[in-house]
Amino acid sequence: MWQSRQNIVKLSGLLLASLLAWYAGYLFAGLLSEDSMSTPITYLQDIGKKPVLKAPVPKRQKCDHWSPCLPGNYAYRVRSGGGRENLAKICFEDELIISEEKGNVGRGINIAIVNYKTGKMISAKFFDMWEGEHSAEMATFIKNAPQGSLLLMVTHDDGSTRLKSDAKTLIEALGSKEIQNMKFRSSWAFIAAKGFKLPDDIQTEKINHSDNKKNRYSGWPAEIVIEGCIPRNLI
Repeated sequence: MWQSRQNIVKLSGLLLASLLAWYAGYLFAGLLSEDSMSTPITYLQDIGKKPVLKAPVPKRQKCDHWSPCLPGNYAYRVRSGGGRENLAKICFEDELIISEEKGNVGRGINIAIVNYKTGKMISAKFFDMWEGEHSAEMATFIKNAPQGSLLLMVTHDDGSTRLKSDAKTLIEALGSKEIQNMKFRSSWAFIAAKGFKLPDDIQTEKINHSDNKKNRYSGWPAEIVIEGCIPRNLI
């Protein structure tokens, strides 16, 4: 009998302790604000999240080079035409000196003459090599370029059909190794100096012949690009 009474007292004490613990927790929860509860929960949710790293937007370089020219250099980029819609472009020191926007690009061989000392364009013209006789006119244009000038040349569409041998020889004398190899609709880009020599380690010429099996466009090869940096202290 005594043992049974002891068990009842223990059970009653346990129940009373449970009720008191529940009531205390209820009162404590009422004292806490919703914000004070959400803060640690949010903190726990944020643990393990990886920080998002944003790469900086790359700075645009002159003539859209991937890397800038060193100080004391001119930046240039010469791109041939491709197909009917993509016309040739010549950029020098971040200025488009021959382009569709300028309205001075056309079928044939496009030539820009730049004053080496100032970096400013002297003149620009295109010579149609498909219709008319413009090869001699182009040769005169090249001959009249003053000493101490840069000549930047590029094709759009066909630059060879009516190109005469004397004009080819003239361009070859400026350093071209590909002008004698020009074919119908060859994409060709060339840069030369008159009265001084360009460094051997810069890109001055490139050619891509039309090939029906490899052409990017119907009847036209892909565009080609030459670009680089020309030191300003060559003369």
